[in-house]
Amino acid sequence: MPKLSTFKTIPELYLHLTEEYGPKSNHGMFKQKVSGKFEDISYATFKEETDSLAFGLGSLGVKREDKIAIIAENRPEWVYTDMAVLGVGAVDVPIYPISTSETIEFILNNSEAVGIVVSNQFHMNKVLKVKDNVKSLRFIIVMNDIDISEQSDVYLMKDIQKMGKEFEKENPNYFKESINLSREDDLCTLIYTSGTTGEPKGVMLTHKNIISNVMAVHEIIEVYKEDLFLSFLPLSHVFERMAGYYLPLTAGSQIAYAESIEKVASNLMEVKPTVMTAVPRLFERIYSKIRKGVDASPEKKQKIFNWALSVGEDFHTAKKTDKGVPIGLKLKHKLADKIVFSKIREKTGGNLRFFVSGGAALARELGVFFEAVGILILEGYGLTESSPVIAVNRPYNYKFGTVGHTMPGVEVKIASDGEILAYGPNIMQGYYKNKEETEKTIKNGWLHTGDIGVFDAEGFLVITDRKKSLFKTSGGKYIAPTPIENLFLGSKYIDQFIIIGDRRMFITALIVPDFEALKEYADAHRITYKDPMELTQMKQIYEMLEKDLGQFQRKLAGYEKVRKFTILEKPFTVEGGEMTPSLKLKRNVIESRYTNLIDEMYEGMG
Repeated sequence: MPKLSTFKTIPELYLHLTEEYGPKSNHGMFKQKVSGKFEDISYATFKEETDSLAFGLGSLGVKREDKIAIIAENRPEWVYTDMAVLGVGAVDVPIYPISTSETIEFILNNSEAVGIVVSNQFHMNKVLKVKDNVKSLRFIIVMNDIDISEQSDVYLMKDIQKMGKEFEKENPNYFKESINLSREDDLCTLIYTSGTTGEPKGVMLTHKNIISNVMAVHEIIEVYKEDLFLSFLPLSHVFERMAGYYLPLTAGSQIAYAESIEKVASNLMEVKPTVMTAVPRLFERIYSKIRKGVDASPEKKQKIFNWALSVGEDFHTAKKTDKGVPIGLKLKHKLADKIVFSKIREKTGGNLRFFVSGGAALARELGVFFEAVGILILEGYGLTESSPVIAVNRPYNYKFGTVGHTMPGVEVKIASDGEILAYGPNIMQGYYKNKEETEKTIKNGWLHTGDIGVFDAEGFLVITDRKKSLFKTSGGKYIAPTPIENLFLGSKYIDQFIIIGDRRMFITALIVPDFEALKEYADAHRITYKDPMELTQMKQIYEMLEKDLGQFQRKLAGYEKVRKFTILEKPFTVEGGEMTPSLKLKRNVIESRYTNLIDEMYEGMG
């Protein structure tokens, strides 16, 4: 499969990009929005920026195996920092930009970081707040040009790069010699898992862990130097770092950085990417927007859309059979594509070969819907502890509702209790300074993922739920919440959904509504309200949602059905502590925070 060469370490990749591939490349390495327009950043600029920063770190006395933290949004400087840190033999510690000062303090102390590179004043202030509590921290480097005149041990990146150029005059071979010392078993990065419970744990990943995963992807998915990736998932998360950064670079592809999560929709149309990594939340929002547009259109247009969707589903089902697609269906599909599907694909830029979805479960219905309109979503599965991919669907062999076949070189088996166990070159070395948790998670080389799953008859891996998420009703029935929650997320009126029922007689739910959809319903039915929050308390809205949920309940067993629910006034957020940075719901936090509302749903009901 297309890849530039074989690399054993990230610094080796850097040398190849800057000395061999870059000078011959006919396109830029990155794209970044500057003055309202996406502009190319060349390989030569990448080399100059990274080299001067690496020499600058040398001038600050950074040694091999020193830990350097990074807090920044996705931007070229994140890559310059990563390559410079790893190139001098140090270890980087990425931290989510949304992290609180308390989390930053814990990670800096636990990793014994000697320095931290931050994006802007906002992140710098969070670090300064805890700086005196972190004895190992010697310096802070800021990417943006801000006023640091009153701060000690704080430097602007451009000034460190100037220091680097001076250091290079005295030590011209320093960076190259450092790169040549890198070995595949060296610790590459410490990535702290946010987790849905407990303190963050520092996952130790070597160059071999990450590179083996990158090269395994190249064996099964074709990525070309002509590909253009749009990057918006945080680089502090291993999924984006591997699949949206190292993977495209090893193929010579170009990476464009989205301005922000809020601007992904407009950036898609501007950049016109061919490949993009994403999480199910993005697809849920796109689907919801399409559905709202259809529902608000005249009845004739609704019929055309629904006809086209039915044709699209039939077309792709027929494609997978031995007989292929009948000529009549081909003609219908050509018409449906022209009048409906092509217009939807234009909203993604029109050039997408496929999306790669990870981080959480993708509802099967979403995969089927997007396939029907001509947008392929390849769902994968993995953990930070596995660098990250354990299994993924292939463009030529996929099945919605599964996470595909296992990766080349990775073994997977299902334990007697249903837990997924993984073994391979991508499995972490352990948790940093946490022997107890390491021994709980890795036994005889096998990673105990904490996820429950099965292989279907065709060898596709199906994730049932998190082991810790499974609960038992007081009637003795085991419940896997995620598939049930994904089912209800198909409602256009629901934005977020979590079921409750551990040791309870029956299932209830907390619902965060789609407020735009609620307003449209209220306006159409002449329900008066002062603000959208007021709608959550109205009997008419509850009854409407109850009826809507009833359509989905038909697919559930009696003990899985939601018998009562509460509509919430505000969404679950990362900032509010109810979600992890990878957008997984923290069940224990939510249940604790809404204890009173939950108890009310069970009062007087048997």
